[in-house]
Amino acid sequence: MISRRSFLTASAAAALVPPAGMAQAVEYDPTPQYVRIKKQFLPGQILILPRSFYLYYVTEPRKAIRYGVSVGKAGLEFQGQATIDVKKEWPTWRSTQEMIEREPITYGKFKDNDYVQPGGPSNPLGARALYLFQNGRDTYFRIHGTNQRESIGRAASNGCIRMWNEHVIDLYDRVPIGTIVSVV
Repeated sequence: MISRRSFLTASAAAALVPPAGMAQAVEYDPTPQYVRIKKQFLPGQILILPRSFYLYYVTEPRKAIRYGVSVGKAGLEFQGQATIDVKKEWPTWRSTQEMIEREPITYGKFKDNDYVQPGGPSNPLGARALYLFQNGRDTYFRIHGTNQRESIGRAASNGCIRMWNEHVIDLYDRVPIGTIVSVV
């Protein structure tokens, strides 16, 4: 039989500990921050962790600038390693044939024509685009700005890595052609 004293002590202790599943979640923060990283990557490399919705630009051993990102929807994610072989300011854009087939209502204006959306604030690639290549071939995946700010912190794109325009401009100015990008 449990004593009154044991019951009151256990009750007081339980009141100080949140119930299982009620632990306080760390709030997602997409703003650029200098952070420490656990693994060794070379300065100048980019590491993207899709499950946490962050991109890390390594500034020195075990240190990086962390930016919030949006990643590809389930089944559309980019994984692996690539290099940035092309950089463009206010890039033009055209949806891929797969995008048109997957979402004909959204991308119908691109069907059966050569229309290319000019760069500018309404362009889905935003203010800057970093083009990812593997073995000298364009992957058609990009790290780019977005006019859909609310998508950051979610799996919402057709595979590209989206950033707020002001953040992709900052990253664009930091990275040279040839930068290694690892998506794990």
